[in-house]
Amino acid sequence: MTEKKPASKTPWILGVVAAGVVIALFAIPPSRPATGTRIAQPVVEDAGVGAEAGETLPATYHGERFLMGTTWEITISGVDGGNEARARTTVEAAFDEIDRLENLLSEWRPETEISRVNDAAGIAPVHIGPELMTCVKTSLAVARWSDGAFDISWAALRGLWNFGPNAEHVPPSEAAVRAKLPLWNYRNIVLDEQASTLFLRQRGMAIGLGGVAKGYGLDRASDILVRAGFNDFIMSSGGQVLAHGRRGARAWRVGIRHPRRDTYFAFLEVPNGGSVSTSGDYEHSFEYQGQSFHHIIDPHTGFPSRSSSSVTLFAPTGLAADAVDTAAFILGAARAIPLLQTAPGGPMEGVFVDTDMRLFATPGTERRLVMRARLDETHHLGESFTGNVDAGATPPLTP
Repeated sequence: MTEKKPASKTPWILGVVAAGVVIALFAIPPSRPATGTRIAQPVVEDAGVGAEAGETLPATYHGERFLMGTTWEITISGVDGGNEARARTTVEAAFDEIDRLENLLSEWRPETEISRVNDAAGIAPVHIGPELMTCVKTSLAVARWSDGAFDISWAALRGLWNFGPNAEHVPPSEAAVRAKLPLWNYRNIVLDEQASTLFLRQRGMAIGLGGVAKGYGLDRASDILVRAGFNDFIMSSGGQVLAHGRRGARAWRVGIRHPRRDTYFAFLEVPNGGSVSTSGDYEHSFEYQGQSFHHIIDPHTGFPSRSSSSVTLFAPTGLAADAVDTAAFILGAARAIPLLQTAPGGPMEGVFVDTDMRLFATPGTERRLVMRARLDETHHLGESFTGNVDAGATPPLTP
């Protein structure tokens, strides 16, 4: 579905809304979100925090399609009657590219390259194309950087955890998890760039790209729009946003959801383009016997990570942001913040909310962050509201 949107004169219309948070280490089978499911929903403001009343912004062209198990949205700024047809054709070409990537990278489809690699685990290397090569190469770099906090061999545990909307939500036993954990080890993934092959050393191993495929798709779709001459646009997929250029005279702004309330506690400015990706413990989760279980699984334990409630990263590319935000969530603010300057595809900036609702950010992020909630003296998130917050609300830079 595509449509041309008129210029907005209302300061608080919310524009592009992503359909969910980035799928982290434990992917969810592709399906439309169940009604009432609480998801991360980073929001792109249509007119901007602190915009003057009556501000006029350029008209936009908007398209959306359901791909890779979530809704993708693309909004191009500055579209008029003279380039509307070209915008429509370009947006459809970008969606077609994402569809092509899904047919290569989805571990849920038996005919894909990645499924052939999984089927040959412990048997023989499999020849792969450049798309899978790029995703696996980046994934292994992030795995090494994070000491395994991000690890695409999570798929060996598929079947133990099920966060689908219609699944029986019962956590696995510790014994069942321990039996599978030896198969979750990125060091047994052998990527031969010269031969263009990929090999999983142990039988029973499997890899899944739920933590990188959408970010890679955003990068490829962005390339198509730029080649077609569109330089001011924003796109979203499953809780991740990629921005390029500007929204009229100002930067794009992306909302960060409060982990425990149905509102946004801040907006992050994206002045020169890049990707914003959020992982949260409130998305794709269930409760069992009074305890909450979410889909961001710690590779060292096989159970949901308790290091963070929400992590939002700003990175130069979608692929880098997609992988590193998962690792940062599992590492937690104290460990991750010092490492983000050296992250693969970085340097990166981040906003962390820990399990006590305390807010932390990397040095420099205060230049981009527009707070919508006050912080108390211990840096806990207070009540969210719609007025601008003074500089005293700037989050602490270190835990």
